[in-house]
This record gives sequence, C-alpha cells and structure tokens, in this order.
Amino acid sequence: MKNNLKTAAILAGLGAVCMVVGGAFGGNQGVVIGLLVGLGITGFSYWFSDKIAIRAAGGKPVTEAEMPQYYAIVSELARLDGVPMPSLYISPNPQPNAFATGRNPAHAAVCINQGILQYLDWDELRGVLAHEMSHVRNRDILTTSVAAGVAMGIMFAARMAMFGALLGGGGNSRNREGGALGGLLMIVLAPIAATFLQMALSRSREYEADAAGARLLGTGEPLARALEKLELGATRTPVDLNPAMAQAYIVNPLRRAGRQGGSNLFSTHPPTADRIARLRSGEWR
Repeated sequence: MKNNLKTAAILAGLGAVCMVVGGAFGGNQGVVIGLLVGLGITGFSYWFSDKIAIRAAGGKPVTEAEMPQYYAIVSELARLDGVPMPSLYISPNPQPNAFATGRNPAHAAVCINQGILQYLDWDELRGVLAHEMSHVRNRDILTTSVAAGVAMGIMFAARMAMFGALLGGGGNSRNREGGALGGLLMIVLAPIAATFLQMALSRSREYEADAAGARLLGTGEPLARALEKLELGATRTPVDLNPAMAQAYIVNPLRRAGRQGGSNLFSTHPPTADRIARLRSGEWR
C-alpha cells in the first residue's frame, strides 16, 4: 500500500510538470497535450522499465552455466523470500555496484556490474543480492522504475522547454516572452524537481532493503562489509550514467572521492556509514 501511494504521488507530480510545460507553450491546448505526454511516459516506464534500465546499464543476460554461483545465490534467496526467480544480468561497467528493476516480482531483473566481482567475495555479494531481492519482494522496483522514468521525462521536458525558449516560440511578442520565461523556469526547476523526487523515494527504501536483506540472511555483517567496499570502489571508479538511474543502485554511482558532508543533503542514498552502523547494531532484527 505504501509503495502504491508513493507511485501515485510520482504520477501526479509528472502530470503536473507536463501540464505546466504544455500550458507555458500552448495555452489550454498545451495543457491537454502535456497531460497526454505525461500519461504516455508513465505507461512506457511501467511496462518497459526493466528493459530501459538494463539497456542503459549495458547489461547482458547470464545463464546458470555461465555464472553458477551467481545463479545459485539468487535462486536460494528467491526461494527463501517466496518470490519468482528474476532474470539475471551482468554489466561490463567496472564500477562495483548492483541494482534490481522490473514492474513486479514476476517481471523482475537483477543486474550486477563486472566491477563488483573484483571487490567482493561471494559471501559479501550474497549480502548485496539479499538486499536487491528485498527490493523485489517489497515491490520497491516498481517505485524505482517509475521514478527513473519520470525523472527522465522531466529532464526531457526541460530540454524541450529550453529549445522552445531559444527559438522564441510562435505568436505575438507577449506569447514569445511568456514561452521564454516558462522555458527558463523549466531549465532551472526541472533538474531540481527530479532530484528531490528521487531523494524522497530512495533513502527510506534503502534502509528498509538493508534490514530485510539482513533478516533474510540472519546477519547484517556480509552486507555491511560489502557496503564498505562498494562505497570505496564507487568513489574511485567514475561512471557516465544518466542521473535519473542513480537511485536504482545499491550505492550512489555518482559519488566522487572527497565529496562528503553537506553533499549528503542532496544525495539519493542515505549515508553509507549510517547504513553500515545500523546493520552492525542489530536494528534490523
């Protein structure tokens, strides 16, 4: 129920943004067009979120014969968690990271980056995969996927607004001035809106998945050790990634070495040190 409310809030936010953009450039008719565009983005995000995320990550499907340990761990976790076996992927990305995606447990996918295999042993990777499978069971993947699609839609709307402002729009000078002002506002506000949208959805969800993953394994130590290594690896290995996808990963893939402190205020992930402390304190029990 909670995730359904979050998803509904995302959809309402998307509709409002698209209607504002449409109204700025097309009046009442633009409002209707903006709403239709918002609905189209939402539907596309819902049905094709897993394919969008996997393609963006460059993920390739993995069979049991190719990676038997990976397959065996996820198969065991799916059984313990009472969810269907998800599709498994691996991305050539050298940054150590992982994510889950899909519209529901029956249409879920888990993807690990190649770099994670160089940083973690299999017990630590099991902790990471328990975290991702908890996202699947809790249906966080729907919220994450729709949020990513909405954020990308907002960014697209901002670019269109900028393009329209540069062209000056059509009609009289008053309409052009209004279009330029609307375009400028979208250029400034859309990325901020997308960031806060993801922040609002990501932090509590990560804490909950950490706790659920620890309960699934009966210990929080493998995931705690994994998070220590993943945080270090993510800061040392920059990636070229659409910011709208960042909140899907287990640790922030866009964090840079030396950026701490105040940067946590605008992060899509809770502080890793806090997550580790919670896992080791036993709060998850």
